[in-house]
Amino acid sequence: MAQRKDRGRHRFGPAGLAAAQQLSRAGHTVIVYERDDAVGGLLRYGIPEFKMEKSVIDRRLVQLRGEGIRFRTGVAIGAEGHLSLEDLRSRFDAVVLATGSTVPRDIGAENAKSEGVYPAMEYLVPANRESLGAERGIDAEGKHVVIVGGGDTGADCYGTAIRQGAASVTQLDIRLQPTDERPGHQPWPTYPLIHRVGDSHEEGGERVFGVNTLEVLTNDDGSTRALKIVEGERIDGRFDAYAGTEREIPADLVLIALGFTGPDSVVDPAGLLPRTKRGNFEREDDYAVPGEEGLFVAGDAGRGQSLIVWAIAEGRAAAATVDAYLTGASILPVPVKASDNPITV
Repeated sequence: MAQRKDRGRHRFGPAGLAAAQQLSRAGHTVIVYERDDAVGGLLRYGIPEFKMEKSVIDRRLVQLRGEGIRFRTGVAIGAEGHLSLEDLRSRFDAVVLATGSTVPRDIGAENAKSEGVYPAMEYLVPANRESLGAERGIDAEGKHVVIVGGGDTGADCYGTAIRQGAASVTQLDIRLQPTDERPGHQPWPTYPLIHRVGDSHEEGGERVFGVNTLEVLTNDDGSTRALKIVEGERIDGRFDAYAGTEREIPADLVLIALGFTGPDSVVDPAGLLPRTKRGNFEREDDYAVPGEEGLFVAGDAGRGQSLIVWAIAEGRAAAATVDAYLTGASILPVPVKASDNPITV
């Protein structure tokens, strides 16, 4: 009888955390591989300390280690000099990919690669490390900061720039400003599109709705000096600009917070795993990768960018599928199917 091998997974955000704990409680040996120097994924370095204290993650890690889960940090599965996905699959009975959705969406504006324009995570990750004692990375102090994107990541950039002493902070949202009341066509428990004011927004700065970025304007030395924007609204998924509404706003530092288009290629450098049209790893309704024995995908890596609560639910559900795959049946709960409430933006 062949000796049973361990169960592995790569990256340890909320989906991986949830899957690991459920599988451990079902009696399996669980090994977590994390590419960063500390466990937590974007919970650790993507969400600012003022929004979620890292002591919350550390407290849960104490619990998980006490339950027997093992962690291997600084291991970028698929990267040169590290274990490959094929190595994992040969060593483990089952592998869950919970790598998140990490490829930033492009701004789609002229001169978008100018000096002073950065994806949000290139700004937030060093800022999070700074709160843990590292040197400051991209510095907003004394600068006119413009954040392109009206979601949660944009709000995280907003609050961080204020704390770094930015001269001004402006957040641009392509959507028209929502109403303060829940729309009639979005009844409870649907997550409603309403006007939300986060803690960061109460600290100063400005939010501008119903605008699209046309061009990054630069100084003679190539550094960013302003954004050219235009007012309008989205109709059937396309932005309809209002004539005569173009204007410039000062910008020394531009942070792009327009979401993500799927997991990066590190874990699968040869591109052998099937992908959806949106760039996510393809999986069945039970989180199994089609045609790939013992391989599963949970969280944003398969779902696309979403909320932490969905990542946790998917991690728990994927764990039940893995448990059944390994033992023939599972008593673990299955809170959601992979197709439940799919992302449509």
